[in-house]
Amino acid sequence: QVQLVESGGGLAQAGDSLSLSCTASGITFRSYDLGWFRQVSGKERDFVAAISNDDGRTLYADAVKGRFTISGDSAKDTVYLQMNSLKPEDTATYFCAARFSPGTLRSSPALYNYWGQGTQVTISS
Repeated sequence: QVQLVESGGGLAQAGDSLSLSCTASGITFRSYDLGWFRQVSGKERDFVAAISNDDGRTLYADAVKGRFTISGDSAKDTVYLQMNSLKPEDTATYFCAARFSPGTLRSSPALYNYWGQGTQVTISS
């Protein structure tokens, strides 16, 4: 049974930093890409960042490039999202997702097979 468990969300002010974690179980970690997506109620789920747990390649959405950093720890089967210089528009529910990796990092949520339950991030101005 595949499980992705996110943690680390919460409340912060604009300019602050937060770190999210996603711990995976039931998958061969290095064979999967893990991605972070975010969703505001009533809107589509948007890509944030992804990482290949095989070779460490990363991909970022333009909206977070230079502010967010995705990283992975294969010893802990965990992926992290370090979020710096947070803005009110970063407020959303953040989801971790896993995709069996044929090689190319993808940003479409439809291509991810497994999802976590989400963690709320709220940034005040």
